[in-house]
Amino acid sequence: MDSTEHDWITTPITADILRGALDLEQTAHGVLPHRLPARARAQCSDGQLAMAESQPSGVRLVFRTRATAVELDTLPTKRVYVGAPPRPDGLYDLLVDGRLAGQAAVSGGNTLTIDMKAGSAERRSGPVGTLRFTELPDGVKDIEIWLPHNETTELVALRTDAPIEPAPERGRKVWLHHGSSISHGSDAASPTTTWPALAASLSGVELINLGLGGSALLDPFTARALRDTPADLLSIKIGINVVNADLMRLRAFGPAVHGFLDTIREGHPTTPLLVVSPVLCPIHEDTPGPSAPDFSALGEGRFGFVAMGDPEEVRSGKLTLGVIREELARIVEQRAAEDPYLFYLDGRDMYGEADSAELPLPDGIHPDAATHRRMGERFAELAFTAEGAFAGRGA
Repeated sequence: MDSTEHDWITTPITADILRGALDLEQTAHGVLPHRLPARARAQCSDGQLAMAESQPSGVRLVFRTRATAVELDTLPTKRVYVGAPPRPDGLYDLLVDGRLAGQAAVSGGNTLTIDMKAGSAERRSGPVGTLRFTELPDGVKDIEIWLPHNETTELVALRTDAPIEPAPERGRKVWLHHGSSISHGSDAASPTTTWPALAASLSGVELINLGLGGSALLDPFTARALRDTPADLLSIKIGINVVNADLMRLRAFGPAVHGFLDTIREGHPTTPLLVVSPVLCPIHEDTPGPSAPDFSALGEGRFGFVAMGDPEEVRSGKLTLGVIREELARIVEQRAAEDPYLFYLDGRDMYGEADSAELPLPDGIHPDAATHRRMGERFAELAFTAEGAFAGRGA
């Protein structure tokens, strides 16, 4: 439908109609949602972190309106990996009164071409694109537009054929979660089907997702962001990135976890806090990092990862997922003696040996869409029901 068929109302994109972001940066084109505050971003120049935190996993526009047509101009940044098949365009999920009512992608945008063999990246500018949803049901309704979880997205303009207003709060608890690319949503089908988004939907809570691909590294600035963000429920999923990056030895890991938890507790002294250990990842269960791209797989047109460490190095303090689970369980047990609101969940209860046999990780690290769904359902059951850390603390 041509946009000239509507009498459009343009509404500024401001924080009152945006959820899931911790900061909103003014850009030359519009606004860019960030999932880490500016002060945190200023403390780390890592390109992977910058890319991950600017990809709006869990970020959505939320408003109430009678509009039957909505347009959103955006400037996405799409990734291209040299030698690998083209990635699909990021999806936008439209929810009307909480139910999925449409999906669409935006063409154009900037391109980031990544050469994993050379360790280089080249950025090319591109045009703004337009997302359009029409023939929406008449009458007052709550609209949510979930931004692509894996595609940096500048928001340029929002147009509707009727006025909008911020959607009223529904009295739901806010769940703040931090984790790796698995929590970020790598290889999920769409932004509302990452495992945290699914768990939040099943449990009736509002999600703030600080899953940061490749960047769940116990950084102090991330702990401060968690500390300073209002939330009713907290979870942190720790381990896989520490091994992937071969970031630290056991001597440093334990104190770093304590420090991370100490910082969070400065702002959330009695908030239920769930520490989640890694889900099963066969390549790193007993083999330390670092991880590296499997270039033989890349030569076959697919992604894959291999573990580069030597299991013998565990004796000298190198970390595996097995070592990390033992240390996290020990730390939580120690701290829980004085912190009754601190809990532990073994990630293998979300995705373990039997799941791996049925739904193996396609690239050796990241779950596929079906596994995201299973993990979301499992977390909702393990954390929000029965004896779970968040039991009775949802909507």
